[in-house]
Amino acid sequence: MELDEHPDSRRAWLASVWAHREVLLMLSRADFHVRYKRATFGVLWAVAVPVVQSVVLAVVFSHIIRVGDARAFAAYVLAGVLAWSYFALSLTAASTAIVDGSNLTDKVWFPRALLPIVPCLANLAGLCVSIAVLALALPFLHGQFGPRLLLLVPAVVLLLAFTLALGLALSALHVYFRDVKFLVQAGLLVWFYVTPIAYAKSMLGGLSRLADFNPMTGIVALFQTAAVGAPSHWQRALVVSVVTTLGLAVVALEAQRRHDRLFADLL
Repeated sequence: MELDEHPDSRRAWLASVWAHREVLLMLSRADFHVRYKRATFGVLWAVAVPVVQSVVLAVVFSHIIRVGDARAFAAYVLAGVLAWSYFALSLTAASTAIVDGSNLTDKVWFPRALLPIVPCLANLAGLCVSIAVLALALPFLHGQFGPRLLLLVPAVVLLLAFTLALGLALSALHVYFRDVKFLVQAGLLVWFYVTPIAYAKSMLGGLSRLADFNPMTGIVALFQTAAVGAPSHWQRALVVSVVTTLGLAVVALEAQRRHDRLFADLL
């Protein structure tokens, strides 16, 4: 196949991505094994870090700032932190994946869009283990098993889709502007605190409506609803999350398709 600067058609490009699905799975498995290689507790670290963060936030906000019951609030925070930890970890790696993987694509050709997808898939194992721990901990945190936990399925799907879409968009942008790496790191710090994870959205008062336009608000609210019940007025935020994800996915995929052949001159 002759490679030139002209992009493939949408159908041809999507067919090429699908044809390289085995490469994607292989790279995802390799990324997962490298991440926890020689770590004594392995994938359990994916659970330990957000759990410690959740405990600290729950103690601070429930005892010092006095927001709700400590144990129920711990479940609320834990559900949000688990979702956020996956998002932040995956997005950080995905946003620089095309540049970081340039040596690999120089040796073997495949659509570079696969590279930002790899960390998102590799981190799913840690997220699933974290969710299992959350479900087992609910009876001790004023929660309970029930049909409500089934909401974790669409919650994970939406979280994965949004992370993939944003990762694809930022990874393409990072090829042209290497400042993206640092903007993502700084942006995630601010983004965490403007997302109702360690506090209820109702605490924002008149600003709560603005929080609905944060795509992560609806996603986190879905996790928290599955764990402890629905936060107030979360449906609008969920609609914003879904619409933003779909729109961002269209833009990101088109950017990857149009610029895939051009990336080689900039890496």
